[in-house]
Amino acid sequence: MTFIKYSLLLTLIFILFNKSFAQTDNSDLFSENNVEGSTTIYDLKNAKWYYTDEKDAHIGTLPASTFKIVNSLIALETKAISTANDTLKWDGKEKSHLGTVIPAWNQDTDLKGAFKNSTIWFYEVLSHKIGKKKYKKTLKKLNYGNGDISHAKDDFWNYGDFEVTPKNQVLFLIQLSQNQLPFSTDNMDLVKEMMVLEKKDNTILRGKTGWTVKDSLNIGWFIGYLTTNDNQYFFATRVIDSTKTKNPNFAKSRIEITNKVLEEYIRKSSAE
Repeated sequence: MTFIKYSLLLTLIFILFNKSFAQTDNSDLFSENNVEGSTTIYDLKNAKWYYTDEKDAHIGTLPASTFKIVNSLIALETKAISTANDTLKWDGKEKSHLGTVIPAWNQDTDLKGAFKNSTIWFYEVLSHKIGKKKYKKTLKKLNYGNGDISHAKDDFWNYGDFEVTPKNQVLFLIQLSQNQLPFSTDNMDLVKEMMVLEKKDNTILRGKTGWTVKDSLNIGWFIGYLTTNDNQYFFATRVIDSTKTKNPNFAKSRIEITNKVLEEYIRKSSAE
């Protein structure tokens, strides 16, 4: 455990103080989808940060379901659930999200299924088992978020004043990819496997989306990392718009903007 702590500290010092970064105006990608926000990228091989909006990358908001990455690690490590295949029983009450019924939520579910389908009730049960005291201690150790999990209910990542910045998300993902977090290697490897979205042409895409509402604003996320033959690209895209706009592009914009920004960055960096 001592080695992990020192390794984690050295990694953070190098990444945080590396001055190689760029910012490009990709505002059209966001305005085309009638959203505000940013994409933050870290290029591991070249030790380079890339921002579409560096200021936004340091502003915190609720992490929504992207917190299921951290949550799964904490749940496994604290034995709130033993394995990814352990099933929790659905209570029989119809579940919905922002007024839309989600059929995948209305059934008995294991950790893998709950992660894939962002099953809120499953993680609320785990959260209740873990308890706020363990969360606060672990989140502080991880340096993840602002530490305010005072929301009365168990789902403090969707409601309340808990905040995470896009850059914080990326820093956490870098440490996870390198197995440099204070969790067992088995648990980190398991969560990384649950994060896999696509394997294609010698690349692996891992990620998690999220969507919540606060103060009449939709807050949407897509975070993760792309592994290629010789590099890893970590990303966090956050989009925000007013709930009054009823924007049909909101959900898909999280992924579409990420794909375009990441593709452009890889193309330009490869040409340098």
